[in-house]
Amino acid sequence: MVLRAWSDGWRRVARARGMALALHGLTFLLALPLAVMLRDQIAAQLGTSVMAAAVADGVSYDWWTEFSAQAGGLGTTFTPSIIGFGSTLDALSRVLDARSPPASLLWLLVAYLALWTFLSGGILDRYARQRRTYAHGFFAAAGRLFFRLARLAAAAGLVYWLLFRVVHPWLFLDLYRDLTRGVGVEPTALLWRLLFYALFGAALLAVNLVVDYARIRLVVEDRRSVVGALLASLRFVRRHPLAVAGLYALNALVFLVLLAAWWFTAPGIHGAGPAMWAAFAAGQLYLLARLAIKLHFLSSQTALFQAHLAHAAYTAAPAAAWPDSPAAEAIAR
Repeated sequence: MVLRAWSDGWRRVARARGMALALHGLTFLLALPLAVMLRDQIAAQLGTSVMAAAVADGVSYDWWTEFSAQAGGLGTTFTPSIIGFGSTLDALSRVLDARSPPASLLWLLVAYLALWTFLSGGILDRYARQRRTYAHGFFAAAGRLFFRLARLAAAAGLVYWLLFRVVHPWLFLDLYRDLTRGVGVEPTALLWRLLFYALFGAALLAVNLVVDYARIRLVVEDRRSVVGALLASLRFVRRHPLAVAGLYALNALVFLVLLAAWWFTAPGIHGAGPAMWAAFAAGQLYLLARLAIKLHFLSSQTALFQAHLAHAAYTAAPAAAWPDSPAAEAIAR
């Protein structure tokens, strides 16, 4: 059942391959104005100085340190951790260590989450129907489901807030301090910290699983109650723990393979020229692959849910109806 849902998820993503390209293009367009703003800050700081030519040929860490100390707003995000695989490690570190994103990016993150919440309704509807819904069908589903999914996102945000603001400090400040007090062996303290990382990560994954299937039940079953969808999701996860965990683990393994490939191939720092554009293209391909895997998470989980709880309006092949019936093609000839 797990392998069938996993492969079915890839089939659904492949049949709607334009979705990944469209979402990647939208992400690129949203990031482009921010990149221009950052470029203007860097250009204003460098001016026509001799350092400008040195920075164009490579990177001067002395200048980078000076820029970071003086920068404000979006410029505070221009750090060495954004280069290559460092950005991935920095994102993981922020989650596990409960570090808040830069204040200058909070409004952008809120806007991105709102946009993703809107689009996710159309995405799940497309994957559940397993047929083309065209632009009007996609956006009609996205608009119809937006406020339900927004309420679910708000409920999930409250749970995540409790995990980061209550559970994380209790684990890594109070409990960790009590358990390592008087411990003179560094590896022992490290093992406790790694254990707490694993426990906190497991809690985040558990919440993520429940929210994912609650989102799917809101869409596939056309539910209106967020509380009802969350309770139904809990029941589904409790009744099919091996299938749910197995599919999640299989998807996570694919993502880890992508991260390993990115680790070995991630470009470093280059000056202006062909090498810079090659590094830019490699980064875009990685982002596109990561987005495709994210969509596969949604499609494979939808396939698993529909395989266990069949819903005729979505699972069965759609009946031929005008103008999609064979009669339309006969008339066209």
